[in-house]
Amino acid sequence: MGSQTLQILRQGVWAALSGGWYYDPHQGTFVNALHLYLWLFLLGLPFTLYMALPSSMIIVAVYCPVIAAIFIVLKMVNYRLHRALDEGEVIEKSANELCDRGTKPEKDSCSTRRKDSNGPSDPGGGIEMSEFIREATPPVGCSSRNSYAGLDPSNQIGSGSPRLGTEATIKGDTDTAKTSDDISLSLGQSSSLCKEGSEEQGKFSSTLYETGGCDMSLVNFEPAARRASNICDTDSHVSSSTSVRFYPHDVLSLPQIRLNRLLTIDPDLLEQQDIDLSPDLQEHMQPQEEAVQKVEHYYRFWILPQLWIGINFDRLTLLALFDRNREILENVLAVILAILVAFLGSVLLIQGFFRDIWVFQFCLVIASCQYSLLKSVQPDSSSPRHGHNRIIAYSRPVYFCLCCGLIWLLDYGSRNLPTTRFKLYGMAFTNPLLLMSARDLVIVFTLCFPIVFFVGLLPQVNTFVMYLCEQLDIHVFGGNATTSLLAALYSFICSIVAVALLYGLCYGALRDSWDGQHIPVLFSVFCGLLVAISYHLSRQSSDPSVLFSLVQSKIFPNTEEKNPEDPLSEVKDPLPDKLRNSVSERLQSDLIVCIVIGVLYFAIHVSTVFTVLQPALKYVLYTLVGSVGFLTHYMLPQVRKQLPWHCFSHPLLKTKEYYQFEVRNAAHIMWFEKLHVWLIFVEKNVIYPLIVLNELSSSAKTIASPKKLDTELGALMITIAGLKLLRSSFSSPTCQYVTVIFTVLFFKFDYEALSETMLLDLFFMSIFFNKLWELLYKLRFVYTYIAPWQITWGSAFHAFAQPFAVPHSAMLFVQAALSAFFSTPLNPFLGSAIFITSYVRPVKFWERDYNTKRVDHSNTRLASQLDRNPGSDDNNLNSIFYEHLTRSLQHSLCGDLLLGRWGNYSTGDCFILASDYLNALVHLIEIGNGLVTFQLRGLEFRGTYCQQREVEAITEGVDEDDGFCCCEPGHLPHMLSFNAAFSQRWLAWEVLVTKYVLEGYSITDNSAASMLQVFDLRKILTTYYVKGIIYYVTTSSKLEEWLANETMQEGLRLCADRNYVDVDPTFNPNIDEDYDHRLAGISRESFCVIYLNWIEYCCSRRAKPLDADKDSSLVTLCYGLCVLGRRALGTAAHHMSSNLESFLYGLHALFKGDFRISSIRDEWIFADMELLRKVVVPGIRMSLKLHQDHFTSPDEYDDPTVLYEAIMSHEQNLVIAHEGDPAWRSAVLSNSPSLLALRHVMDDGTNEYKIIMLNKRYLSFRVIKVNKECVRGLWAGQQQELVFLRNRNPERGSIQNAKQALRNMINSSCDQPIGYPIYVSPLTTSYCDSHEQLKDILGGPISLGNIRNFVVSTWHRLRKGCGAGCNSGGNIEDSDAGGGTSCTNNNATSANEPHSNMLQGGNGNSGQGPGAGLYPPVTSHLPTLGTSHSSHSVQSSLVRHSPARASVASQSSYCYSSRHSSLRMSTTGFVPCRRSSTSQISLRNLPSSIQSRLSMVNQMESANQTGLASMQHGLPSSSSSSQSIPACKHALVGFLGTEGGQNVAADAQSGSSLSPANNPQAKKGDVIYRIQIVDPSQILEGINLSKRKELQWPDEGIRLKAGRNSWKDWTPQEGMEGHVIHRWVPCSRDPGSRSHIDKTILLVQIDDKYVAVIETGVLELGAEV
Repeated sequence: MGSQTLQILRQGVWAALSGGWYYDPHQGTFVNALHLYLWLFLLGLPFTLYMALPSSMIIVAVYCPVIAAIFIVLKMVNYRLHRALDEGEVIEKSANELCDRGTKPEKDSCSTRRKDSNGPSDPGGGIEMSEFIREATPPVGCSSRNSYAGLDPSNQIGSGSPRLGTEATIKGDTDTAKTSDDISLSLGQSSSLCKEGSEEQGKFSSTLYETGGCDMSLVNFEPAARRASNICDTDSHVSSSTSVRFYPHDVLSLPQIRLNRLLTIDPDLLEQQDIDLSPDLQEHMQPQEEAVQKVEHYYRFWILPQLWIGINFDRLTLLALFDRNREILENVLAVILAILVAFLGSVLLIQGFFRDIWVFQFCLVIASCQYSLLKSVQPDSSSPRHGHNRIIAYSRPVYFCLCCGLIWLLDYGSRNLPTTRFKLYGMAFTNPLLLMSARDLVIVFTLCFPIVFFVGLLPQVNTFVMYLCEQLDIHVFGGNATTSLLAALYSFICSIVAVALLYGLCYGALRDSWDGQHIPVLFSVFCGLLVAISYHLSRQSSDPSVLFSLVQSKIFPNTEEKNPEDPLSEVKDPLPDKLRNSVSERLQSDLIVCIVIGVLYFAIHVSTVFTVLQPALKYVLYTLVGSVGFLTHYMLPQVRKQLPWHCFSHPLLKTKEYYQFEVRNAAHIMWFEKLHVWLIFVEKNVIYPLIVLNELSSSAKTIASPKKLDTELGALMITIAGLKLLRSSFSSPTCQYVTVIFTVLFFKFDYEALSETMLLDLFFMSIFFNKLWELLYKLRFVYTYIAPWQITWGSAFHAFAQPFAVPHSAMLFVQAALSAFFSTPLNPFLGSAIFITSYVRPVKFWERDYNTKRVDHSNTRLASQLDRNPGSDDNNLNSIFYEHLTRSLQHSLCGDLLLGRWGNYSTGDCFILASDYLNALVHLIEIGNGLVTFQLRGLEFRGTYCQQREVEAITEGVDEDDGFCCCEPGHLPHMLSFNAAFSQRWLAWEVLVTKYVLEGYSITDNSAASMLQVFDLRKILTTYYVKGIIYYVTTSSKLEEWLANETMQEGLRLCADRNYVDVDPTFNPNIDEDYDHRLAGISRESFCVIYLNWIEYCCSRRAKPLDADKDSSLVTLCYGLCVLGRRALGTAAHHMSSNLESFLYGLHALFKGDFRISSIRDEWIFADMELLRKVVVPGIRMSLKLHQDHFTSPDEYDDPTVLYEAIMSHEQNLVIAHEGDPAWRSAVLSNSPSLLALRHVMDDGTNEYKIIMLNKRYLSFRVIKVNKECVRGLWAGQQQELVFLRNRNPERGSIQNAKQALRNMINSSCDQPIGYPIYVSPLTTSYCDSHEQLKDILGGPISLGNIRNFVVSTWHRLRKGCGAGCNSGGNIEDSDAGGGTSCTNNNATSANEPHSNMLQGGNGNSGQGPGAGLYPPVTSHLPTLGTSHSSHSVQSSLVRHSPARASVASQSSYCYSSRHSSLRMSTTGFVPCRRSSTSQISLRNLPSSIQSRLSMVNQMESANQTGLASMQHGLPSSSSSSQSIPACKHALVGFLGTEGGQNVAADAQSGSSLSPANNPQAKKGDVIYRIQIVDPSQILEGINLSKRKELQWPDEGIRLKAGRNSWKDWTPQEGMEGHVIHRWVPCSRDPGSRSHIDKTILLVQIDDKYVAVIETGVLELGAEV
C-alpha cells in the first residue's frame, strides 16, 4: 500500500504539477539526470531571458529559435533511434575486434543485416511493432513506465493482465548463428515453428507491442538451431501471457542470459549476479564465461550515408527517455506546438501581463507545456484510458495556446472598442471593464494550469472539441447530442450552413419596408423555409455514417461476388440494410413533407393572421401550449407511473398487460397512448411553430432596429433564435411548455421592462432552463447520496468523509452550480460523500467507441477452438441475449417512447431494464424528431452479492409497507403508507413501468449430466445419432454421387462383406444398441438387424427411391458412416465412453464439429468432406433434440413415420448449432423461433455441460428511470479512481451496494476494464417508422410510392362504389368490401335493421377474431349442431367476416349465384383477385326437394318477410353489416338442415371423415364448400407432425399428406382454391371435431394436396352440390 501511494504521488501528483517530470527510481542515473536538466533548461531559459534582456521582441527572437532547434533535434534523434531499433543492424564483435576496428576489415560474418519486419518480405529480423486492437483495454498498471513482464517459475511472462494478449509471430530464417540456446517464444497466440532437418537454424524476432498505448519491448536475440526431436513443436493453445520454454541440455551464453533477465523487466532480477543461474546452466557456462564476456552487441546508427556509430541501447531505455511519436506528422505537430507555446508565452511576457513572482509561475507553466511534448504525464488525471495515451501529450500546449490567444484578443478588444454599443438585458457587452475582467480571469486560469491539470478539469483535445461543438449545436442552434467527433463536426457544420442560407432571406426581408399591418412577403418566405429546414434538421441523425453508406450504395453498388466456400458468406447482419432503408424512407418523406410544411406555413404567415388577430392570438397560443403541455407531459405520465406522485400504490391508467402473469402477445394499444401520440403530434407540429412564427412576426422589426441590434446582427439573431426554438420543439418538446409559460409570466407580468422581445427571451430562457434542470438533477443526486439515514459506507474512508463533508456544503452547492453551467459530472470522490467536479464531457460520456466483441469461431484460431474452446464462459455466451435485446429495442424503442411507455425522457437519460435474468442499462444519447440513439450495457446474469441486493431493491413491491414512523397503522386503499412514500422520494431512481413488453428469448437450460447419467439414456442418444446419420445421408441430394464414388467404394470394400465386423475397442455394449456380443464389435449383420427398417423407410421417402436391401451399397455407406461417427465420438471421449465426464466431453467436441479421424479404416471420408459437414455433424446435433423429446414421449419415435416427420419438423423450425458458431449469432439476430445448443461452461472452477433451449417470446421488463447525473457522476468517479489513482482493489468501497443510488449496478456498467459488463452495444439508432403500432396511429412515412398506392386504391373503391350505385337493378356484385348486400327492397331491410343490430350485439365475442359475432345462432330452422359458440350453422361456421361481395336478389325473384369481388385487400392496397368459376350455386343443379323449399322462401320474400327470415336463418340484414352473406346460401343451408337427411348438415359441421378422393359419393349428399387462401401465414404446415397429437384426424393417410413433409417442393400460395373436407371447432363435444386452439381449423383439399389452415386465413367462395 505504501509503495503504491508513493508511486501515485510521484507519477500522478508531482508529474501532473510539473508537466511530466519526476524522479523514477526504476530508471538509471542517465535517464533521471537528462529529464531533470531538460526540465530545468525549459524553465530557466524564458525566465533568464526575461530577467536579463529588455522587454522587447529580442526575447522572442532568441527564445523561439532555441526552442525550435532543441525540439527538432530531440524529436529527430528520437524518431531515428526508434527506426534504428525497428529496422537497423545488430553488430556483434569481440573486445579485440573493437580495439582495432579502424585497421581490420569488417567481417561479413560478424554482422547480421535485419530488414524491416513490417515490410513485405518480413524475413523475421528486427523488432516489430504491432498495434493492439483498440477496442481492448490494457491492464490497470500498464504504461510506458510501469509496464512489466514477470518471469514466474512456470516460465510464463505476464503482461499485467491475464485477459489481454498481443499477437506476434515468430518466424524462422536460414542464417547461421553461433549461439547455442534454444528458446521458443509464444506471444498471445503462439506460432508453430516446423522445419525439416537438423541443420536448419532460426533467428527469432521479438516483439515490441502496444497494448492500447502500453509499450513493451523484448530485446532481440539469435537462438541456435532446434534439435531434430524438437523441430515440430506446435503449441496450439492461446495464452494471454508470453510463455518461454527453456531446453536445459543446450548451453546458453552469458549475454543472452542477461538478455533473458532483461526480458523480465524486473529490477530485483536485473540486480542479481550471474551466479544466480540454475545449477545445470552453471555447469555449461563455467568454461566459456571469459570468452563470452568479450562479445558485445550494439546497433548500427547511420548519421550520414557513409558514417555510422554503434549504439549500445535498448527499447525500454529509449521509451523511458522520451515518448515515441510514430508518425512524422506527430513530430512536426509537436515541434510546431512547442514553438507556438514559446512565441505566445514570450509575447505575453514582454507585454507586461505578469509581474513579480507570477513571471516565474508563468515560466513554470510554459516549461510544463513544452516538457509534456517530450515526456507526457502518464496516466493523466483526465485520461479516459489505461496505459500510454498519445493524445493527452498535446492537451497542455493546445490549451495554453488557446488561453494566450484569448488573453491577447480580450486585451486588444478592451483597448480598441467598436463605436456601436451592444447591450442585452441591461448589460453592455462592449464595456472595457467587462473585457478586462474576462482577460484577468483567463490570466489567473492560465497561471493555475498545474492545479487544473492535476485535478483534471480539462479533457483531452478531441473530447473538448466534440464537447464544444455539441454544446454550441444544442444551445445555440437547437441541435441534438452527437455520437462522435466526426458527428459533432458534421452536425455543427450543417447548422452553420442552414443559418447561412436563411440569413440572406431574413436580411433581405428586414431591409424592406414594414408597417403595422403589413409584413413583407420575403419574410413570409423566410418563415416558411425556417420551419421546413428546422423540421428536416430535427429528423436527421447527427451520425452521417449511415447517410454516407446509403449514398455509396446508390452510386457505387457493391457488386463483388462472395465466395460460396466461405462458411461465413451466408451470415449477414440485417441491421445495416435496415438502417439504410429507414434513412432512405425518411429522406423521401422529408422531401415531400418539407415542401408541404414550407408552403403551408408560408400561406399562414402571408395571410396576416399574426398581425390582425393580435394581441388575442398570442394569449390563446400561450394558454393552449400550457394546457396541452401540462396534460401531455405531466398529468398523463404521472397517472401512468407505477407509483403516481409517490402516493398511489398502482397506476391510475393501467395497460392491458398489467394484471397478466405472463405476457404472450405484443403490447396492446390503449386509448391514452393514442391520446398521448396525437397530443405530442399537435403540440410540436402545430402549436410550437405557430408560437415561434407569431413571435418572429411581432419581434423581428424591433430586434433589427438601430436601438437594439441593428439589421445585420438582428437578422443573425432572428435566424438563430428561430432555428433553435423550432428544432428543439420538434426534437424534444417535453419541457418546452414550462419554458414558454415561465418566460411569458416573467417578462409579461413581473419584469416587462427587462424584456428584449419575446423571441430573444424564449431563446435565452431555453438555455437557462436547460442548465436549471441539470442543476436540479445534480442536487437531487447529492442530497439522495449523502442522506444520513440511508448512507452505506463501503470502507473506512467513507465513514471518515461523511462528517468531514458537512462543513463544506456551501462549497458543494457552488460546485454543483459550476458543473451544471459547464455540463460536467459531479462525482463522489472514491465513492464517499465528498464531491468534486470532473472535466467536461459530451452527452455520450465515454470518449472511446468501446463495444463488446463476442468471441466465437469467426474471430478465433481453429486450434484454439478445438483445444481451449475460447469464449466458453457464461458471460461471453450470454452476451448474445443482450445483443438481441439491442436489436429489439432498435426496432421498437423510439415508437414506445412516443407512445409514452417510458414516461418523460430527455437527452442523456438513463433507464434500467430488469427481467428475470436480464439487467441492462439503456443510455439515451441523441433524441431527434422520430429517432433515438441509445447504448445498451448488459450486466452479468449471475451478478455479485451487491448487484443482487440492488436488483432486489428495484423489483420488490412497496405497497405492502404499513409503516408510519415507528408504528404500523396501515394505509388507505390504493395508497402508499407514510414510510413507503417517504422512502420513494429519497431515491435516485423510480419504477416507471412493471410490464413493459419486448420481444426476446426465454432461456431453458438442463444439465446434460443428469440427462445422460445412466447407460440406457446414452444408448438412446447413440441410437438417435445413428438414425440421424442415416436420415441425412438418405435425404442428401449428393447420395447418388457418393454411391458412385470409386474412392469411397474402395474404402468401404471391407464393409461390404456380409460377415464384416468392426471390433474397435471404442464400441461399448452399454451404449451401442447394435453391439454384437458374440463377435465383440459392431457387425454388418447386427447393424442391419437394428437399422435396416429405418434405412428402407428413409429411402422410400425419397423422390427417386434407391435399392435399400441388405447387401446394397446404400446400406454399406450407412454402415460405414455410422461406424465412423461412433468411432469419432469414442475418440473425442478418449475411448472412455463409459465415463460420463469423458462421454460429455466427446459429445460436446462432436457437437461443435471437432471430428478427428483416428483410424485408417475411416480415411475414405476424405473423398468428400461434405459427408462430415452435411451428414455426421447434423446427425449428432439432431440426436440431442430427439433425446430431449424422448423424455416427453418415450415410445413415440419407435414408429419410423413419426420419427421421420419429427426430424423434418425440427429441421424447419429449430436451429441447432454450437454457440461459438457464427450461424448461432445470425439465427438469434434473425429472430429464429427456437434454438438449441450444448454449452460447456468453464467458469470459476466449474466444468459442466448444459443443454440450452431458446424460444422466442414476448418478455416482460420493469423500466426504472435513474437520475442521469447520478449515472454520470458515478461513472466519472470510477474512471478517476481506477485510471488516475490506480485503485485495483476488487472490493473497493466505491462499488459496494447503495440501494438509494444503485451504485454497484451503475459502476459495473462502465466500459471495461473500469466496469465489467458482459455486453456493451454500439451506438444504435431507433426510428419511429419501424414501429408498427405507431404507424397504425399516425400512418407510415410519406413517399411518392405510398401516395400513388393510396390514390390508386381510393380510385378503385370510388369506381366500384359508383358503379354499384348507378346500377338500376341494384346489383353491387363488384362493389368494395365496404358495401353491403341487399337481398330485398329497401323498406323491408330498414324495418328489420334494429333486430339485426340487437342480434349482433348480443352475440359478440372478442375472442373469435374479426366478425366473430356477426352471425346469430340458428333458431328452430336448424338442428343443434354443437355447443361451440362459433358453430352457428354449416354456412356461418365456414363463412367468416371477409371482403366477399355477393350477388343481390331483385325484388321479384331470387338470385342463385354467388359472385365475388374483383378486389381484395393486400399489404400495399387493393389488387385484382381471381374469380372462382366453381363458386356458382345454380338452382338447376339442386335436388327437387331443395328447389321446392327455395320456392317457399321466394314466396316468403314476396310477402315482405325478409327480416324475419334473416333472423331465423342466422342472416344479418344487409344494412346492419357491411359484409353480408348471400341469402341464397343461407336458405340453402336451412333447407339442408330441415330436410330429412340431417346427417348431411351434421357431417358438414363435424367434417367429413373421408376425402372426396376416397369417397366419390360425397358430393351427392354433402355440400362441399370451396375456399380461397388469402393469408398464407395462417397455414399450419407442421400440425400433422405434432408429438402431442392435439387433433384427431379423419384418416391417418390424410394426416401424413397434410403437411410440408408430404408437399416436398410444393407450397400453398395466396389465391389458391380448394374444398373443405373437415373442420375442427374449439370446445366441440365431438373429439374428432375439437380444435386444440381457440380458432377453427379447416382441412382443405387443393388438387391432390391437403392443407390445414385457420379459418381466418381463407375466403369462402360458395357451396357446391
